[in-house]
Amino acid sequence: MILHLIRHTKVNVEPGVCYGQKDVELLETYPEELIAVKEQIKDLKFDVIYSSPLTRAKTLATDLFGEAVMYDDRLMELNFGDWEGKAWDEIKDPFLDKWMEDFVNKKCSNGESFVMLHDRVAQFLEELKQSKHENIAIVTHGGVIRTLQAICKNIQLKEAFNETPANFGELVQLEF
Repeated sequence: MILHLIRHTKVNVEPGVCYGQKDVELLETYPEELIAVKEQIKDLKFDVIYSSPLTRAKTLATDLFGEAVMYDDRLMELNFGDWEGKAWDEIKDPFLDKWMEDFVNKKCSNGESFVMLHDRVAQFLEELKQSKHENIAIVTHGGVIRTLQAICKNIQLKEAFNETPANFGELVQLEF
């Protein structure tokens, strides 16, 4: 089974702002970025197509694949809870430092830990493995892609951020 992971394109968010599951808009450069993504996948055929339901992924998925897309909440980015939409340096939560020390296991205030993200993505992956699909397109987010890379390469979650991240609008292929 080959997963063709497509990270959403650039978002209209100031650098340094936390926006995991916050529904944010795409940059005005989206039309050009869409063309670049189409070029990356032009020779690929997919048995099934999934996407995160967040607007930044859903817009790209719809523009690439139309009505064929199935949306799954497990493909959403990490839920940063109370920190969503805030600049990192403006978050006054005393728990932030503890989370930074162990983001793998500690939850954001009213949000998720990286383990929680991993568990929902792993559950989604296990269901895919039970299907007979060979080529699967998934339009999603950086955290989900890092999680799938960690699973595929058998990397500890605390080491997942040492891997080269998927750029906005980039196709990453993983074989399971």
